[in-house]
Amino acid sequence: MMRVLALVPYPTGRAPGQRYRIEQWAPLLRREGIQVTFSPFLSGRGMEVLYESGHMAVKMWEMFRGYLRRLGETLRSTPADVIFVYREAALLGPAWVEQLLAARRPLVFDFDDAIYLGDTSPANAWSRMLKSPAKVDALCRVARHVTVGNEFLARFARDRATEVTVVPSTIDTDVYRVKERARNAVPVIGWTGSATTGGHLKALAPALKRLRARLDFELRVIGVKLDIEDVMVRCVPWHSETEPEDLSALDVGLMPLPDDEWARGKCGMKALQYMALGIPPVVSPIGVNESIVRDGVNGFFASTPEQWVDRIARLLEDESLRRQLGREARRTVEDSYSAKRQVPRIARVLTAAAA
Repeated sequence: MMRVLALVPYPTGRAPGQRYRIEQWAPLLRREGIQVTFSPFLSGRGMEVLYESGHMAVKMWEMFRGYLRRLGETLRSTPADVIFVYREAALLGPAWVEQLLAARRPLVFDFDDAIYLGDTSPANAWSRMLKSPAKVDALCRVARHVTVGNEFLARFARDRATEVTVVPSTIDTDVYRVKERARNAVPVIGWTGSATTGGHLKALAPALKRLRARLDFELRVIGVKLDIEDVMVRCVPWHSETEPEDLSALDVGLMPLPDDEWARGKCGMKALQYMALGIPPVVSPIGVNESIVRDGVNGFFASTPEQWVDRIARLLEDESLRRQLGREARRTVEDSYSAKRQVPRIARVLTAAAA
């Protein structure tokens, strides 16, 4: 069996991108004869405080511990046939860890955001000075193969890497299944995300207030605490174990995005989660959303406040339209964005890198 050491930034089961890429693929890769072992940079405690303001002592200690772990991995011999790096092996600093390991083993580098822009959360603005703008560039150049989540990211990688493959972020369709559910007494529109993307939903506040003057609905927000004046908001804590069930309560899923380069690098996970559950999405037609969603077929596009109000209202007022778009949405995920469909592609990348 081929052995892969996955160097990941976060503890397993905690970060959406990491979960929906290499963590989700690991059990299916085993069936392909590939064993993946995870080595996170941060501990669980480090992840708990990462996006909170303050906690500087804990954050610095966690960074120190993570670097010690990575130093040990560069000094020890590894039984792995391939090193897989998701985003970066260490959260701060240049690519010295990856460069040292790439000199000893084939390295596959994977990223699913425009991380070459050096974006940081407001809680960690202090770390911008420790971010290396050239890190992603260096990783692309030392990697035997680069995998990315969409064509927008691939254009950046192809200017630097010898081999680049687009592997879209995927959904486990055995976990995310369409279930018959009771009709909500009050229609529910919803959004799932983190503190780093909560502002995207907040930007919809004027449209949601106008929609509320027209229709009765509940806005369910999973993962962050958020309040919108005159709108009934229910905030639900995010738990990986209950995420599919929590999302299943939605009648319509939202994915607003700003029109900027960071958003164009996103891989559409929110939309894919809704769609896998048969929930029609309303999304900003930006980046990969334009490929995933077919306007009026498996979801709706919305760019202006008027369009957001109109598209959401049409779905809330027409149950048969919701069901029709929901069926097409599920079919889209099964055909192109299921883990079962895409894992053979990543298996071929890893096997070729090892060879």
